[in-house]
Amino acid sequence: MVKLLVLLQKRPDKSWAEFHRYWLEEHAPIARSIPGLRGYVQNHATDPRTATFAVSEFYFDDLAALQRAFESPDGQATLKDAAVFSDAEQLQMVVAEEVRIV
Repeated sequence: MVKLLVLLQKRPDKSWAEFHRYWLEEHAPIARSIPGLRGYVQNHATDPRTATFAVSEFYFDDLAALQRAFESPDGQATLKDAAVFSDAEQLQMVVAEEVRIV
């Protein structure tokens, strides 16, 4: 299994409350439609006053499944929608294999 970590920074014209509400209520239903998606986690900061970014985790069977997913119309729609609530120029992505220690 591989995971895509997406680091999102809120748009300067949005409050953290607006950012989190949109991410959870509007963006999540779009993202969960990505084909081949095995898991989707949003990591919301417990104290947004100290946060500089937020993290999404997308789980897929393998790298090929991840690539197909984001080439799909639903994957493209998810990426496009991220610009509605986050700073698209600051968006960062990391593909990783999780190594759980505890």
